[in-house]
Amino acid sequence: MNRTASALAILLLAAAGAGLTWFVQHSSAPQIAAEQRLIDSRKLLDVLASDSYDNQPLEQPLPVDAVDLDHSRLLGGYRATRNGQSVAVLLRSQTQGYSGTIELLIAIDPNGRLLGVKTLAQSETPALGGHLGDWPNAWLQRFTGKSRNEPTDNGWALKKDQGQFDQMAGATITSRAAIHAIHDALRYFDEHRSTLLGSDT
Repeated sequence: MNRTASALAILLLAAAGAGLTWFVQHSSAPQIAAEQRLIDSRKLLDVLASDSYDNQPLEQPLPVDAVDLDHSRLLGGYRATRNGQSVAVLLRSQTQGYSGTIELLIAIDPNGRLLGVKTLAQSETPALGGHLGDWPNAWLQRFTGKSRNEPTDNGWALKKDQGQFDQMAGATITSRAAIHAIHDALRYFDEHRSTLLGSDT
């Protein structure tokens, strides 16, 4: 009888423990998911200063359909705002690199100047074009402050193509693809500024 009672007590304790574990996991799941979304959001949006916006851009995607541009494909976009005013538009761009597709997140301020670029996905050759995926990325930072027309269209190219930009060492095709995708995004922003910023101006 003692053994049966002990076994029953152990069984009841195990069931209670399992139930408590299930309850804790399920009651904290929404909070954990929210915290993970915040981490993912910051990882994606670290191309912007965290104090430069106060909305959740990734939860408010722009009504931008996938569209083919001159050298890249626009996949979508987001708007960052502060106190209800647009402070940046983030465009997701895909282009063809040396080894496969490259996906970039390109942040542009309301005046059409580049705030930053981050590589979201790439499969370029390690130690060569693969450096495009490094964060922070010194080569991509060279484009900060540039706009559609500064430099001119001809300037938006590698120096070896009579443009203004150095390439990543040993990665001509990767560098060329990124430059063209960034310029495509700036041009698209310029041509759709009002819609992207959510204003009539």
